[in-house]
Amino acid sequence: MNFTTIIFDFGGVITASPFEAFNRLEEERGLPRDFVRRVNAADPDGNAWAKFERAEIDAAAFDALFAAEARTLGHELEGEAVLAVLAGAVRPAMVAALDTLKAAGFTIGCITNNVPSGKGAGMARSEELAAEVAAIMARFDHVIESSKVGVRKPDPAIYRMMCDALGVAPANCIYLDDLGINCKPASQLGMHAIKVTSGEQALADLSAALEMRLP
Repeated sequence: MNFTTIIFDFGGVITASPFEAFNRLEEERGLPRDFVRRVNAADPDGNAWAKFERAEIDAAAFDALFAAEARTLGHELEGEAVLAVLAGAVRPAMVAALDTLKAAGFTIGCITNNVPSGKGAGMARSEELAAEVAAIMARFDHVIESSKVGVRKPDPAIYRMMCDALGVAPANCIYLDDLGINCKPASQLGMHAIKVTSGEQALADLSAALEMRLP
């Protein structure tokens, strides 16, 4: 395959999955495991999370709306608590892979569903993490943030926006995301999609697709 472009999701790919942090929060609060995911799965295109990722509401509105949705499902959990744990730890091997890909002449992009909260694209809660995320984002040839363009994955439009911005055909792209629902439209457009379950697995699958060794 003639792959020229690698497109990455951010949270759950470049950083550790936010679902791990959600599970810790649920345990601390005595909530059922994966409760946050259950709230976000209800009315997935019109709930508080979807609206926030499209920047249709602010953090205060998200806090209240998420709490109401959680209450409907039988538990108390404010949206602010979820936002507070959202930014995951950076995976150094993934960052090293970005540098390797750039040095090898590949174009790299990032499509991230994020919210207009925290500091920068990675939604960091500290200046230190925000600076680390900004340095990573600077490596990409193009970045699309849902909260800035008003479109979120899995809407096929956001993948086409990236291809248009980079001047590349989907067939020449590899796309990595930790959510299968986000990989599906990329694959349907003609991209080679890799569902990420861990940093190690992502690099192994990407190495195999490119027939080159990545750290």
